[in-house]
Amino acid sequence: MKRSGLITTKVGMTRLYDDGGVAHPVTVLSVGDCAVIGNRTNEKNGYVANVLGIREAKAKHVAKPQAVAAEKAGVKPYRKIVEFRVSDDCVIPVGTALSASHFVAGQFVDVQATSKGKGFQGAMKRHNFGGKEATHGVLKAHRSLGGTGMREWPGRVLKGKKMSGQMGNETVTVQNLKIFGTDEAENLIFVEGAVPGSNGTFVLVTDAIKKEQTNLPVPTSVKNSAEVEQPKSETVAE
Repeated sequence: MKRSGLITTKVGMTRLYDDGGVAHPVTVLSVGDCAVIGNRTNEKNGYVANVLGIREAKAKHVAKPQAVAAEKAGVKPYRKIVEFRVSDDCVIPVGTALSASHFVAGQFVDVQATSKGKGFQGAMKRHNFGGKEATHGVLKAHRSLGGTGMREWPGRVLKGKKMSGQMGNETVTVQNLKIFGTDEAENLIFVEGAVPGSNGTFVLVTDAIKKEQTNLPVPTSVKNSAEVEQPKSETVAE
């Protein structure tokens, strides 16, 4: 069984207390208006997947191909669209509005987002180098990279050498984070620990692939399917 994931938006971090009074740092993720806007099938596409969208947008504010595809499918255009490959028994009907109850407290999830951009950084911050000594002849080079040359042969810096450069602003996946709980009224998910990205970043949340888990809602826990328009045909949004 392979369930669909959710597209969420990072709200921020806070702390919540369990029944024993122990504080847990959690990241708050908002499911918002995440909904199923299409499906992929083996007969037509060669694989099975749910197509999800979040943050409803006007047609003029999305790419023209997305706007045309949404119009053909009979659904509203969304700012963020993601496919989640699923098993045959986890296909969710088009038009289903997803909720935070898709995940349950105590289960483990994998999260993926774009990390914060740090700009151009030195080797100590970027790669956790120790730096040079503070004395013994080191002059104004305490945080420098050190030697990078390879003598006469091969006479160049090898690919992959850890050096100064652009840091952050890349796709980061964090595995095996625990769901502390959910708030169905506000459609929020509370994940223990830190999640990549700044506040407002889109975060993909899926069941942890390295954990065997049971008692999960299959294919999902439906909140309300009337919030999203039903498609006029079998054509799905690209």
